[in-house]
Parts: sequence; structure tokens; C-alpha cells
Amino acid sequence: MNKKIGVYICSGCEIGKSIDIEKLSQVASENNVTICKNHSSLCSVEGFDLINNDIENENLDRIVIAACSPRTKTEIFNFPENIILERTNLREQVAWCYEPDEEDTQMAAEDYLRMSITKVNNIEVPKPFIAENISSEILVVGGGITGITSAIEGAKAGYTIHLIEKEEKLGGWLNKLHKQIPYRAPYDTLINPEIKDRIKELGQYDNIKIYTSTTINRIDGQPGQFEVCLQNGKEEKITVGSIVTSMGWNPYDASKLSHLGYGKSNVLSNVEFEELVKNNPDKALPKNILFIQCAGSRDKDHLPYCSNFCCGTSLKQAKYIRDLSPESNVFIVYKDIRTLGLYEEFYKEVQKDDQIFFTKGEIEEITEGNNNLKVNVKDTLLGENISLSVDMIVLATGMVPAGTEDLNLNYRLGKGLPELKYNFSDSHFICFPYETRRTGIYAAGSLRAPMDIASSKEDATGAMLKAIQTIEATKRGEAVHPRSGDKSYPELYLDRCTDCKRCTEECPFGAYDENEKGTPLPNPNRCRRCGICVGSCPERVISFADYSINSVSAMIKSVEIPDEFEEKPRILVFVCENDAYPAMDMAGQKGLKYSPYIRVIPVRCIGSVNKVWISDALSQGFDGILQIGCKPGDDYQCHFIHGSELTETRGENIQETLETMMLEPERIKTEFVEITDYYKIPDIINNYVEEIELIGPNPFKDM
Repeated sequence: MNKKIGVYICSGCEIGKSIDIEKLSQVASENNVTICKNHSSLCSVEGFDLINNDIENENLDRIVIAACSPRTKTEIFNFPENIILERTNLREQVAWCYEPDEEDTQMAAEDYLRMSITKVNNIEVPKPFIAENISSEILVVGGGITGITSAIEGAKAGYTIHLIEKEEKLGGWLNKLHKQIPYRAPYDTLINPEIKDRIKELGQYDNIKIYTSTTINRIDGQPGQFEVCLQNGKEEKITVGSIVTSMGWNPYDASKLSHLGYGKSNVLSNVEFEELVKNNPDKALPKNILFIQCAGSRDKDHLPYCSNFCCGTSLKQAKYIRDLSPESNVFIVYKDIRTLGLYEEFYKEVQKDDQIFFTKGEIEEITEGNNNLKVNVKDTLLGENISLSVDMIVLATGMVPAGTEDLNLNYRLGKGLPELKYNFSDSHFICFPYETRRTGIYAAGSLRAPMDIASSKEDATGAMLKAIQTIEATKRGEAVHPRSGDKSYPELYLDRCTDCKRCTEECPFGAYDENEKGTPLPNPNRCRRCGICVGSCPERVISFADYSINSVSAMIKSVEIPDEFEEKPRILVFVCENDAYPAMDMAGQKGLKYSPYIRVIPVRCIGSVNKVWISDALSQGFDGILQIGCKPGDDYQCHFIHGSELTETRGENIQETLETMMLEPERIKTEFVEITDYYKIPDIINNYVEEIELIGPNPFKDM
């Protein structure tokens, strides 16, 4: 098909002061475009109409807008879906970060325009994958407060919900509660457990189907087409579009806390004490009761994390002890009292009781006396050790997630959901807290992170919203977060596949199963469009309509490389579109300057970089290659889970490429940034350019 390309160059926002627009237009004409026009404000009504009229009058099917960052003004440059649009970033990443009206600035602008024109010549409009018989029904696994809330919210939105619970009745841990913390003012009165009312509310919806004493034998398929085999005396099969997992939590094993007295008479966990009072509300309570906070929590030998609900639970239990037994004294020894948000008001109410004694401290020793327990406490707020004689000790034990192996997913990467190091269900905890690595399957409540009842209910609502969004996106053939709306999907040319299994093993989302030979079997609706499989494949088997080995290679080859005598090195920079690219934009917006010798190609994930691109760039004469991706680690996260880590582990293959070409290993470098690290961008780039200048020109120049 004859491709008709329109190029539109903006001279506003200081672009025209930094770049020779006429020379830039000449570059466009040399690349056989249908039409090229300049305008002082392409984002104005007049500028938009100029482009839109040309689309109609010239039958353009590809548009290149050389102006501001593609991350801005997206609502203005919004053309019909059959139009391929490429935004050339002349403002943030040329005009605002390079010296105006200089040769190197002009050369950068011209290269970026060539790259954009080359790209639109080598990509196609994505045609979405839309599966047949997409289900709009949703499975909720777990019948505690999180699952019940999620089911109700889904039913309110008009979706059919299947709520399953492995126990005989719904309610989970709330069935064992004597009282709940008040959610709102006044905070001086505990409330009765709400679980009965919530279960009653379930019955008001005809579109909620409840299964108790039910387990999952197997889950096959993908979003829109999950085939679920249930077991509840007989086998039953249902098809759902998405899944919310809310299997809840278990108390930390108190038998591991013998150093805090567990095993001695009258030493209970917080869960055991709650059940004691729930089942015996008229039972006389001891005269002196001690609560030990963080019992096994925030402890490297037990649970390193805070379980969130323990402090509030102890305050609640102290409150109802005083309500039930006005003669009782309560002692609370804590590391820190953590009552987030409005719960601080409840904490203040409890503090008003003179018979509830608080002190920060560490438990040194617990011994049994005559019908009592003697507790030595050190490092207290009083500045001296204290000794308490009490009749009962309640250990504020934390929560551990229930686990997800019982989902029995038929995924080659495992039956359950991948977990973080503390065994909570994995999610992108910064940007997409409900997502798991299994597209269309969402984690909610204390399965995902330690949380109390109110937080679990809020979490349940968010997870259900995401489950609904997945179904609707799947109907349109679109990706979900973080590339929401992307209609491309991986296409495989299996005639060249060598069954190496790299794509099936490296895909973070389990988008590929495989047959007995190891040949990948794609599940397109599981795909998040990260392109990590593109980066993994040594045979160029995998591509997207608008993102492929060939399209990026063509962009690399379109850059004009100065010869070694010009002493103008060229550095190819692959940047993650999620963090590194925005950071570069912000650097430009702040007026930070860096070397004009770089040429930037944004990639879906730094893990999608294929070594073919490395080889092509070095063969083309690029002097160095810099990769900048999302920062991996416990306190930050790659948007595609482990794309950044894969870049590091693939380093050996890249070094083999360098050795084959007899090039220095320093010609390739990888850096990681957070989205707010814009101020680091100039140093990262300038330092690497200096390093390459010391190494010298690529010997492949002019070959």
C-alpha cells in the first residue's frame, strides 16, 4: 500500500529559536513524505485544523508531529484510529535541553525527524485481538469482609458475581470478633461486628451467586475466558471474565513466641483473646491484663513488617475490657503505637482512661509467680526499667497472608499468584496496587498487604473496579495498565521458532503457555504489551504491529553518524517510557542541559531491548549504548515487574555480542532511575559521553 505521510513542524515554545525550521523541513522532503508544513502553534485550533484538513484532502494515513513531548497535549492531537501518529520531541528533549541555534542542536533535531519518519514507514495500525464469547461475569475468591464487599460492589455495577468460600459459612475472621473499632465520630464507643448486616446485604442481589464449602480444582484461560472448575460435592464449571482474590490472612504462629511467654498459663494471642470474650461475654476478666505490642512483628527473626491492625486491635480490646470489667487495669507495652488517619482520634479516646497505662519499652523477661505473671520491661519512656505483675498477657500477633496456591491456575509459571518476599501477593505497589502478575486476576485486602477492616473494604472496591475494567478492555481488545488502551498484541512467526522457551520463561505475566516441545502458546488477553518477549527472542519471532525488531532497527539505521574525524560521538539511548522518558522531559522543562551527542529511542520497557538492536547500533557506528530503565528494588519497582532486572541478567549475552565484534565492554551501560530523578539525567548522560570520548570512536564508523 502506498503510504501517505504528513509531517508537521511546530516553531512555537522556543523551538523556532533553537532550530532552523526550514532546514528541518528539507530533511522531511528528502524522505519522500507526502506533505510537510510548518506552523507557529500546532496545538492551537488553527494548527489542529491544518492537520485535520490535510488528512481529509490528501488522504494521509501517517502523521508526524515534530513539536512537544508525546506525553503532553494528547487530548489535542487525537486523530482517528486508522491514522498512525508519531510525536517527535523537539521541545523538551532538543530545544529546551541543548544550546540554541548550534550545529549539534540542529543535527539532533534532524536525526529525530528522520527516526520518526522511518518509524511510521515501518509500523502498522494495530488490529486488536478480540476473543469470542467473552464473559462479563466475575469470580470472587474468599467470603470474608473483603470478598463480600467486592461482590456487592460488582453486583451494584450490574455484573454477575460468583462468590466462593471454602468454609461452611461466609464471614471469615469477622465471625470471631466481639467488637469493632468505630469508623467515625464519636470514637468513644465500640461498634458491633458488621458482618451479619453485610451477609444480609448479599441476599438483596439476584446477580450474586454464593458457593460455600467450595474449592477450586483448576483455572484455565485468560481474561474474558477464564474457565473455572469448582468442587462442592460435585464438580461445576463456570466461565468468568476476571477474578478478585480475597483469601485473607492467618495469625502469626504464636507458638514461636515462647520468649514472650506464650505457652505459659494465661498468655494468649490477640485472636484467642477476642474469641474468649466473644464466646464468653459474661466471664469475669482478670484484674490486671498486659498487652505486648509487635509480638513477633517488626522483628527480623519473625515478621519484619508491621501488620497494621495490631495496635488498633489492642486499643479496642483494652476499651472493651474496661467496659466489661471496670475494676480491671490494662497495661500496654509498645514499640510504637500506629493508628493511621482518623484512628488517632480513637487512640486519644482510649488514652483518656486512667486505668489504661501505656509505655514504650522492650520485654526483657517473663516469669510465672503465684497465680500471676511477672514481666520486666526495659528501655521505657520513664528512663528506667519497670516490673509488672499481671494476671494475663495478650500478645498482639501479626498477620500472614493465606496464600494463593488453592487457585490452581493452569499457568506454566505456577498454580498461585507470584508473591513478594513476605509472601503477600505481588503487585505494583506504587502505581497499580491491586494488580497481580496474572492479568485479569486482582488481589484485595490482607492477601495483598497487611490491613484492617476499613482498609480491606476500600481495597475490595478498588480491586472490583479493576476487574470490571479488565473485562471491558478485553471486549475492546485493549491492554490494561500500564499501557491502557493499547490495541497491539504479540504476533509470533513460529516457522522460525527454535523452542528456546525464553519468552515463556521471561514473560512476567504468564502470557505464554507452551506445548511439550517448548513451543510458545500465546494467550493474548493475558499480555500487558510490555515487549519483554521481544527482547527475549533471539530469532526475531515476536513482534507487535507498531513495535518490532525491524521498526526499531530501521530507526537506528536512519541516524546520520559523523565520521571519526568530526569528533562528534553518537550515543544511542534506550529509555523506558514509564520512568526514564518522563524524567528526561522534566529535565528539559527545568532547563537542565546535557550532551547533544545522544539519540533517544523510547521503549515500552527496558527489558524489551533486543540484542539485535545493540548489534545494529554498533554496526551502524554508534560509539556507545546507554540503557535507562525503572529503578528495581524493594522501595521502587519496574512497571513491568522485572524488566529492569532482566536487562542486568541478559548482560552476558550482550557482552558476547561485544566480544564477537571485538569492542570494549564499556560501550554499553545500564542505569536505573525513578520518575522524579530528572536532576540526575544530565550527569548520567554527560558522564557516559565523557567515558565514551575517552575510549575513542567505534571502529565500525565509515565501514
